[in-house]
Amino acid sequence: MAQGRILAKKDIETVFRRLSEAMPGRTKTAKGPKDQPDPFRSVVSCILSAQSRDTNTKAATDNLFALATTPDAILALDDEAVAKAIKPCGLYNNKTKSLKKLCTALIEEYDRTVPQTREGLMSLPGVGRKCADIVMSFTFGADVIAVDTHVHRVSNRIGLTDAKTADQTAAQLEENAPAWAFHDGHFWLIQFGKAICVSRKPKCETCPVNDLCRYYTATGAA
Repeated sequence: MAQGRILAKKDIETVFRRLSEAMPGRTKTAKGPKDQPDPFRSVVSCILSAQSRDTNTKAATDNLFALATTPDAILALDDEAVAKAIKPCGLYNNKTKSLKKLCTALIEEYDRTVPQTREGLMSLPGVGRKCADIVMSFTFGADVIAVDTHVHRVSNRIGLTDAKTADQTAAQLEENAPAWAFHDGHFWLIQFGKAICVSRKPKCETCPVNDLCRYYTATGAA
């Protein structure tokens, strides 16, 4: 990892401070992944969202939760019924196996209660760090900067991190971001990534952190 690509901690804090002033942050209406109403359905939705567009994930979760909304109810369905329901999100056979293993683990090891810690969530079949952090942040309101596609892109473009994977980005943000930014950091970054630091043509001229941004400096736009 090229440490020179990562901004100094004082500059990282400045970036978060400016984003906190420019972006709405966590709102009272923030819900679990894909707007699910409870932790179990949030975890299931997060698993189904892997390599799936939001619209396809919504179709899959709507289909599945029309049939079952608890671990016991999903286990009562045969694999064919689950796979048919979640087919829109792709990889439906593998995801069916993951869901069945998830439900079994929740029943046998957690008394049907979704754990609220990263360690506990990641012990569940099919749940990696990205999914665990997203559930912790959105569903349980934990002070953690969950890393999705937007957060991963923005963090590495600016220089908050220098990482190839979302998990590496999450670990570097946890190490480098100021503690006060953990609560709303995910929301500032994702809102910034959707409004200004967009994927194809970032709006650098109107960016509140362009004087610190590694990308802006490297492209010669500064």
